[in-house]
Amino acid sequence: MLIPTIDLGRCSACLGCIEVCPAVFRRNPAGGYVEVNDLEQYPADLVDEAIKLCPEGCIAWEETAGNQ
Repeated sequence: MLIPTIDLGRCSACLGCIEVCPAVFRRNPAGGYVEVNDLEQYPADLVDEAIKLCPEGCIAWEETAGNQ
C-alpha cells in the first residue's frame, strides 16, 4: 500500500496540503507540524495535487510493508 509521507525537516508548515486534502493532512495541535492521518486508503488524486503544489517538495508516496 502506498501512503503519503512528509519530510518534516523540509516542511515550512504552509498548510497548503491541508487546504487541498484535509481528509489526509492535518496540523498536529500539540506540536504545530503537519502530519498524515491514518487511513485505510488515500485519495491518490488529491494527494498528488498536494505533492504538486507543495512549495518545499516535502510530500511523497511511500510503500508500506505487507501489501504485495
